[in-house]
Amino acid sequence: MSTAVATETDARYTPDDLLNLPDGKSYELVGGRLVERHMGAESSRIGTRLCTRLDRFCDENDQGIVWGADNGYECFPHAPRLVRKPDVSFIRKGRLPGNASPKGWSQIAPDLVVEVVSPGDSVEPLEEKLEDYQKAGVPLIWVIYPGRRKARVFRLGGPTSLLREDDELSGEDILPGFRCRLGDILPSQASTAEPSTAPNGPGLKTEN
Repeated sequence: MSTAVATETDARYTPDDLLNLPDGKSYELVGGRLVERHMGAESSRIGTRLCTRLDRFCDENDQGIVWGADNGYECFPHAPRLVRKPDVSFIRKGRLPGNASPKGWSQIAPDLVVEVVSPGDSVEPLEEKLEDYQKAGVPLIWVIYPGRRKARVFRLGGPTSLLREDDELSGEDILPGFRCRLGDILPSQASTAEPSTAPNGPGLKTEN
């Protein structure tokens, strides 16, 4: 995940506008402005590997629906012109009408969000994303730092955990039974520079 403000500085877009743009999958929408998303090959591969594992688990256990980086969420009461696109996301069975994917952006907040930090990402945009997810009520967030071979787990109203590559990403009570060793989805060698400071998120406690 990497974002950069698009060049259309004076334009204002709606979520429907973004949905209908020919290259809309390359952008998020923040305050009515297009924000371009960049993702390196390594980060994309990590997201794909995790998405595949989550999707297989959900299919085998009838847990819900998993999406990759193209899916967007228009579920932020505090910001009507906001569309966020996590690198991976999940919504539990029973929350979506007919348990089917929406035709447009999801109006329902995900139960799990994953962001994979890309080279050149800065802390502030990531913190803004985490704050938006928490305001929308996302209960579980995983932020993966490939270059540091670590991840942080954010729980709504609960503690934040730091994971190393031998630790496991756990679905906890959001996706019961899902477990994935962090190192199993990381590249064999760390080659990506990451932000020097991992965000703690608004109002969260951090466990080192």
